[in-house]
Amino acid sequence: MIVYILWTLLFLHVSAQRWTLFDEESKPKREGRVRLVGDLPSSGRVEVFHDGQWGTVCDDGWDLAEAQVVCRQLGFPGAVSVTSGGQYGEGSGPIWLDDMNCKGLESSLSECCFKGWGVTDCSHKEDAGVICESGTNITSNRQFSVDNSLGLSEDLGLLFDSGDGCDFRINVQDTSEEAKLTFCVHSTVLMFYPELKITNDSRNLTVDVSQTCHPHVSAFLRYLYTRQIDVSITSAQCLHQLAFIFGVKKLMEDVGRAFTALLPEDNTFRTQVSMYESGVRTHDLVLQENVLQYLSWNCEFLMSSPVWSTISFHMMDALLQRSDLIVKDEALLLVALERWIQDKGNEISSDQQAGLLNHIRFLLIPVDKLYEIQLSSSILRENHEKLYLTGLLRGFQFNALPFSKIRNQIHNMSSEYLPRIYTGDKWSVFINDTTASYQYQPYHYVQNNRMQSFSTPAHPSALYREQRVQWQAQVFLSAQECSKYGISCTSFPVARFYGYGNQNMYASTIRYSNRLILICKSKNTVFHVQDFKNNIAVIPNNSSMGLPNPCPDDYSFRFVVRPEYI
Repeated sequence: MIVYILWTLLFLHVSAQRWTLFDEESKPKREGRVRLVGDLPSSGRVEVFHDGQWGTVCDDGWDLAEAQVVCRQLGFPGAVSVTSGGQYGEGSGPIWLDDMNCKGLESSLSECCFKGWGVTDCSHKEDAGVICESGTNITSNRQFSVDNSLGLSEDLGLLFDSGDGCDFRINVQDTSEEAKLTFCVHSTVLMFYPELKITNDSRNLTVDVSQTCHPHVSAFLRYLYTRQIDVSITSAQCLHQLAFIFGVKKLMEDVGRAFTALLPEDNTFRTQVSMYESGVRTHDLVLQENVLQYLSWNCEFLMSSPVWSTISFHMMDALLQRSDLIVKDEALLLVALERWIQDKGNEISSDQQAGLLNHIRFLLIPVDKLYEIQLSSSILRENHEKLYLTGLLRGFQFNALPFSKIRNQIHNMSSEYLPRIYTGDKWSVFINDTTASYQYQPYHYVQNNRMQSFSTPAHPSALYREQRVQWQAQVFLSAQECSKYGISCTSFPVARFYGYGNQNMYASTIRYSNRLILICKSKNTVFHVQDFKNNIAVIPNNSSMGLPNPCPDDYSFRFVVRPEYI
């Protein structure tokens, strides 16, 4: 009878998609897996699996870099601290690893340098341990509902909850095979996913899922019955990965979209970086783009965070090619990239270093900072001397030669001469519509809390340094304010940004692709960037416009001047 009910309820809701159970690259490797032995899942004595048995790690050379590798290998965001001297009790069996030397960026502990398997002069009194981050830094409990039910009965969810008549077991374990869960489900439901290869003779299925994701498996399996699930910042990555493992492509895409709205919830950037890597593994291009856009908009914050040194080469390569990076200036981006390359050490080849440095837009580095770079030295610059000298030469030429002389070259430079979104004081002004007074800022002449005048050079080139353009930045909150300045407004707030004076003198050579940056005050993050049309930018409303990264209406405005040769 139960099977008949299932077929009746699901008959009209069969998906025509193809499903894949496992990607070969997603199958965890047994050798070298790690586990923590202690009272809490996120802390304990570190043990590693080798040659068919578990063993411990000596605390000689044991530091935070090694702990970071262990914690990320287990699925935690990172490490809080290390422990030594057998603080979590003495283990038994072999001491597999000694004199560990990790960079902190390896994907598994066994990839680090060490004496050799089982080569040690330690005793178990020196067993190493770690305390991992458990994700408690994320305090938001905001959720987004995914509903693909199309009228499916909630009775199916109740059937999953009760387990009545179940005839198929799904065994969920982590790579250590220590943490296990078992769910009894209905094979009739699973048969609607053909590539799971569930047959009438099948009775069980075993999948490896990180222990940190175990709390979310039940909700995921219930989705297979009801096509409904809630997604939060803490569950998004697990649900995305589970959907990929089980081949539920529609849910994977929906979780990616929900996560996009939750991007600002983690101000450490760990979740965002991790979700980008998940998007790469699962070939989710939309998720990758949404995360990259958010990280580009918040690049200044990202560069100053501990996460900056952990991002992968392919992620750095993708970021540096973007023109929507928000940074104070290009020189600051170069310094941050040099620091990242030095932190990576031998993990990044010389060719990869050169490829990333070639993404730096030397032409747009201010001439005084080009001069400072010329006089400074480092091992990185010595190793890539020709690359730096070429970039500096082109930068000086761009600053010193008239546009008529370099016009032909510019067409071959593609993005090299196109500005990113530079927020240095010379090129931007900040308006906080809820603050009544402002401090003096260089080049800015404050009129009131929602109207400012300031001036910029006509172009970053040194030739235009003394030729100024005057700018007026305004934010209107009512129809009366708009009307006062001869503007018709239908929604609020509205931003107005225009140049006056001698701006038109350069119209045949220079265009201004200005940008408005919206900053969420409560999180101090950029949540939206838009251009101006006819000097006007109507601010999208969170509810009516469906902003990708919603923020309460309490936000600030930064007006950015972006001149470029045409």
